[in-house]
Amino acid sequence: MDSSLRREQILDTISSSGDVPVSASIIAADLGVSRQVIVGDVALLRAQGHDIIATARGYTVPRPTGTGHFVAKIACCHNSSEMCAELYAMVDLGVTVINVIIEHELYGEITGQLNLKNRDDVDQFVAQYESSNTKLLSELSKGVHLHTVACHDKAHFDKLCQALKSKGYLLAE
Repeated sequence: MDSSLRREQILDTISSSGDVPVSASIIAADLGVSRQVIVGDVALLRAQGHDIIATARGYTVPRPTGTGHFVAKIACCHNSSEMCAELYAMVDLGVTVINVIIEHELYGEITGQLNLKNRDDVDQFVAQYESSNTKLLSELSKGVHLHTVACHDKAHFDKLCQALKSKGYLLAE
């Protein structure tokens, strides 16, 4: 298969997956190439201007939030043992946790894509973290981090802030 046709198929696969990320391994198996070939193709697609998000669970494309959605950042602070409870608190309120952002002293702002919408998403993320030998981004910043979140509206966001504050996860002003 020609590489440009393969890249078109990669875009089609990712775009048609809805909100479900597709792993490089799955795409590679479908197209009969190695995972590394897919990773390289995605890098080329991104360089060409295609908006492809790499998450821990695979590739996805951003979906428009639509009208009535409120996207904002929220500052949090907690230790790694509280991560799951913090994420549950957000998704249980119907909030989508888009990403996590830290301010690193050497690299500046570092963002990790999450796209967590429910407890199953959180459980998969936590299981992946626990089975890996890696640190959370927030561990690199003494627990201080931001989340970009999508809420229904400003009132929904305010409710989220209040819930996180009551649990001690909201960074004190």
